[in-house]
Amino acid sequence: MVEASVEVFVPYLRNLSALLDKAAAFAEARQIDPAELLQARLAPDMFTLIRQVCEANRHATIACALLAGQTQPAVAESDTDIAGLKARIAAAVDFVQSVPRDVIAGSGDREVVFTFRSGATRTFSGRSLLLTFSLPQFFFHVTTAYDVLRHAGVPLAKPDYLGPPR
Repeated sequence: MVEASVEVFVPYLRNLSALLDKAAAFAEARQIDPAELLQARLAPDMFTLIRQVCEANRHATIACALLAGQTQPAVAESDTDIAGLKARIAAAVDFVQSVPRDVIAGSGDREVVFTFRSGATRTFSGRSLLLTFSLPQFFFHVTTAYDVLRHAGVPLAKPDYLGPPR
């Protein structure tokens, strides 16, 4: 459970932060306002880049909190700049790394309750939460953030998404 949660979330959150570094460099080189990139989206009914980053953070931190038997942490989702998003990612990495690994390791069969924004809840086993809900949600938002930046012209390639080999 630790290998499939903490050890996946942390490197991909760091990769996401590095994507934002490339976005900042692109904006500076092109002399465009970085806010244009942060407000970009792939379709009118999709989240902006800011929200994609916030959702990736949210799914990583909530999954780890629930697996560790902790309360779901609040995740800031207001507009910010690139530095603010990078700080949020760093805080998410710190949180994910702080959860007790031994508790997560034994969470596969434990019942956990995910609370949606609406207040509705859904009960999962820890394993089911992680493998069928949290990881797919996390990767959807990380991938979409990458895609938004690529669509905006930021020169990214698959190694930027995947990060260094582990």
